[in-house]
Amino acid sequence: MAAESEQPRLEEAIALFRQAYERQMQGELEEAIRLYQRSIAVCPTAEGHTFLGWTYSFQGRWDDAIEECLKAIAVDPTFGNPYNDIGAYLIELDRLEEAISWFQKALHAPRYESYCFPHFNLGRVYERKKRFGRALQHYRSALAENPQHQGAYQAVRRLQSMLN
Repeated sequence: MAAESEQPRLEEAIALFRQAYERQMQGELEEAIRLYQRSIAVCPTAEGHTFLGWTYSFQGRWDDAIEECLKAIAVDPTFGNPYNDIGAYLIELDRLEEAISWFQKALHAPRYESYCFPHFNLGRVYERKKRFGRALQHYRSALAENPQHQGAYQAVRRLQSMLN
């Protein structure tokens, strides 16, 4: 918990973060980047760095995105999102073997709201590596975590039909 003297800074950072997220969702990436950077300057948070990295990924700036996620982990190593995001960016860079350990770290992060994502992403990695049984296992785990995850549902059906 932030000390009382830090509370106003944290509240300002959160307000800037929310504005940045809105801009990002509207496709205003440069403005989102500017607002995330301001939020981080006021009070660095794991969320600020992670979402700034996510915005960079929308621009194909994979190295910048990974760098922000590493900063997020330095701020709060319990936050699961940046581990998963690094793995996802490594998939985009076709660095599949490196991605696996990041997804495993995401699965063990205590502060993470959606473990379906690292399972789904591990499924993607193993499917690309033609390890279909392992891929199916992770897609099923993703679906168990979130029965509404359409990508996991489609992947399970696709692999089941392929393996039968």
